[in-house]
Amino acid sequence: MSEKSSSSGSDEDVDPESGQPVELGGVLSKWTNYIHGWQDRWVVLKNNTLSYYKSEDEREYGCRGSLCLSKAVITPHEFDECRFDISVNDSVWYLRAEDPEHRLQWIESIELHRAESGYGSETSLRRHGSMLSLTSAASALSATSTSSFKKGHSLREKLAEMETFRDILCRQVDTLQKYFDSCADAVSKDEFQRDRVVEEDEDDFPTTTRPDGDYLHNNNGSKEKLFPPASPKGINGIDFKGEAITFKATTAGILSTLSHCIELMVKREDSWQKRLDKELEKRRRVEDAYKSAMNELKKKSHYGGPDYEEGPNSLINEDEFFDAVEAALDRQDKIEEQCQSEKVRIPRLTPVPPGDVYSTIGTHRFATKVEEMVQNHMTYSLQDMGGDANWQLVIEEGEMKVYRREVEENGIVLDPLKATHAVKGVTGHEVCHYFWDTAVRLDWETTIENFNVVETLSDNAVIVYQTHKRVWPASQRDVLYLSAIRKILATNENDPDTWLVCNFSVDHDNALPTNRCVRAKINVAMICQTLVSPPEGDKEISRDNILCKITYVANVNPGGWAPASVLRAVAKREYPKFLKRFTSYVQEKTVGKPILF
Repeated sequence: MSEKSSSSGSDEDVDPESGQPVELGGVLSKWTNYIHGWQDRWVVLKNNTLSYYKSEDEREYGCRGSLCLSKAVITPHEFDECRFDISVNDSVWYLRAEDPEHRLQWIESIELHRAESGYGSETSLRRHGSMLSLTSAASALSATSTSSFKKGHSLREKLAEMETFRDILCRQVDTLQKYFDSCADAVSKDEFQRDRVVEEDEDDFPTTTRPDGDYLHNNNGSKEKLFPPASPKGINGIDFKGEAITFKATTAGILSTLSHCIELMVKREDSWQKRLDKELEKRRRVEDAYKSAMNELKKKSHYGGPDYEEGPNSLINEDEFFDAVEAALDRQDKIEEQCQSEKVRIPRLTPVPPGDVYSTIGTHRFATKVEEMVQNHMTYSLQDMGGDANWQLVIEEGEMKVYRREVEENGIVLDPLKATHAVKGVTGHEVCHYFWDTAVRLDWETTIENFNVVETLSDNAVIVYQTHKRVWPASQRDVLYLSAIRKILATNENDPDTWLVCNFSVDHDNALPTNRCVRAKINVAMICQTLVSPPEGDKEISRDNILCKITYVANVNPGGWAPASVLRAVAKREYPKFLKRFTSYVQEKTVGKPILF
C-alpha cells in the first residue's frame, strides 16, 4: 500500500505550524456491495475527514464518499487482522489494509484526527483559547435559551444592584474629594493674608472698633486685622449628615446584596449538582445501551456488509442471496483459472503402501465406526437408481450423471447427492489414493482455505480439520472429519477390484467449534471399481484397457440456514465441476506412470 505519510500517534504526526495532524493517503480495499465485493480504493485522511476515490489518478474528479470522524467509531475486526470498520450513525465503511501493520497505522492516524476535532482536546484549547474574552463570554451568554435566562434572572438583578451601589459610592467619594480640595485651598489663602498684616503699637490705634470693622481691640490690648473665617460650606457646601446616612445605606445594601448573591449561588450550585447527577446517570444508561448494542451488532452484522450473517430472518431476499453467491463463485472460478495458468505443479513422490495395508480394519478407537461406515456405503451407495422415484436426475453430461433426493429438516436443506462417472486410463486404486492423500489435496481442491491433519490414526485413517472459502453472504464453514481409505476384498473372482474412501464427521478436543465458522457435518464416500478389457493378442495391459467406474455420494448438513433454492443451485453447479476437475487431475498425474492396481 503506497502512502503519502505515516501516522502512529506521535508528535511527528502533527504539523508544527498549524498544530493539525498531517494528511494520510493510500490504497485500502473497501467493501462495495454483495455483487462486486472488495475493491481497491484511494483513501485520504485529512482535516478530520476520511474520503475515498476510485484511484489516486482520479482525485481531480472529486471523492466518491466521505465521513466526518468527530463521532466515528473505529472497530478492528475480531478475526481478520487486516480489516477495520468505521461507522458513523447508520453509515458503515468496511476497509482492509495490506497487512496488520498498515491497519494499525491507519487506525492510529484516524484516532489522532478524531481526537483533534472539536473543542474537547488540549490542542484545540490552545488554538481557540486566545480568542476567549469577556466579550465572547457575554455573547455566549446572550445566546442562551429563554429558560436559562429566567433561572438566572434574580442573580442578574442583584448584580445590577451592585453596579448601582458602586456608582453611588463613586459619586460620594468624588464629592468628598472636591470638598477636601476646597478646604485646602481656603486654608492656604487665609495663611497668605495673615502674613501681610503689619502689627502696630497699641497707642497708635484706636481701641474702639472702627466703623468699617477693619480692626478690633483684643483683650490683651493688641489689634488684629479682621479676616472673615473661611467657611467650607460657603466654599462648597455639603451635607455631612445626609452623606453619612447615604454611605451607611449604600454599604448596608452592598452587604445585603452580596449575602443574597451568595445564597443564590449556593442554590444554583445545588441545582447544577442535581443536573450533573442526572446527566451522569443518563450517561451511564447510554453507555450500557451502547455496550448492549455493540454486542448485538456482533451477533447481527450490519445489513449489506461483508459480515452479514445468513439466517431464516435474513433481510436479503432469495434472489439477492442467489445473485451474491453466484457472483462470489464466479470470482472464485476466475481466480482459480488464473492460478492454474500461472501454477507450475511440483511433482510429489508420495509412496503408495501395498494394497494389503489398506485392506486391514485397524485397531484405533474409531475402527468400529469406520467399519460400520464402509459396510453401509457398500450396501446402499452402489444400489442402482433405476425405479427409485425419490432420486431425481439433475445433471447428465456424457458419462456423468448426478442425482438428488430432496430432504429438509427444521428448514435446513439436507439433500443427499449421488453421482456416477466413468474415467478411462486410471484405476480405482489411483483415484482413491489421490482423493485421500492430504499431501496433494490443495492441488485439486479449490474450495479449501486451509486444512491440517489433526491426528493420524493409522496408515489408512486420519482426522482432518479444514475451513472452506467463504461465499458471501453465507457464513464461512469448517469441517472436522475422519478420512479412511479401504481396499474392499472380493467375495468371488468375478467381482471388480474395488476401493473406497469414506469421510465422516467426528469430534476432537484439538479442533473445537468456534464463533468464526459454522461447523458443517458430512458423510461422504467415493467408491471406485476398476474394469479391465482384455488386450488384443499377447499385448500387455495398458491404460487404454482400463476403465474406472466412480460412485460418489454426499450427505452434507450445512450447519445453518440458507435459502433452499440457493443450496440446491450451488450443489447442481459445483458437484459436476468438482468431479471433472478431480478426475482430470488424476488422469494428468498418472500419464506415463506404471499402472497401480
